[in-house]
Amino acid sequence: MSFPEPLVKLIEELRKLPGVGPKSAQRLALHLILSGKPAIDGLVSSLVAARDRIRRCSICGNLTEADPCPLCKDPRRDGSVLCVVASPQDVAAIERSGGFKGLYHVLRGAIAPMDGVGPEDVGTDELLRRVRDSKGKIKEVILATNPDVEGEATAVYLSKELKPLGVIVTRLARGLPQGAEIDYQDDITLIKALEGRREI
Repeated sequence: MSFPEPLVKLIEELRKLPGVGPKSAQRLALHLILSGKPAIDGLVSSLVAARDRIRRCSICGNLTEADPCPLCKDPRRDGSVLCVVASPQDVAAIERSGGFKGLYHVLRGAIAPMDGVGPEDVGTDELLRRVRDSKGKIKEVILATNPDVEGEATAVYLSKELKPLGVIVTRLARGLPQGAEIDYQDDITLIKALEGRREI
């Protein structure tokens, strides 16, 4: 069965989303079309609002509608501890656990030399500048990148760059399984990993 060109284009766009294969893209596209105009209009409206109103926090790099973000503005957060993560969904996972009360710094991914992604591509300069400009207020940096090859490469690089700045550099404890993503961990595992962090 061949589809009309607009539907084919919709399927192609949906396939660009992470984790969406050809069959899933086709199912999603057909569901949207068959749901009718109100469902499609609601999705389009949400996408436009997200595009126009969501941006990165100028301090931590997390996604926010207000700049600086609510976490950076919260006076109850411990400004002496900075948790470095690779993506906004990692912030959401750690916050969901309730086990961390410091501040965050969100990179734009992880260093992946095999894919041509270097430190400058993920915003390590912004992190180093933030720590330097804190003039000693930031005392500990927790490297909470994923325990996979890219996450480890990022942690090793950042550790070497951060230590000369006079901060304690720790890594999440190995309570996280090798190759696992922070976003998929349960709250207890995340709390234990934060509590069991170690200096590297």
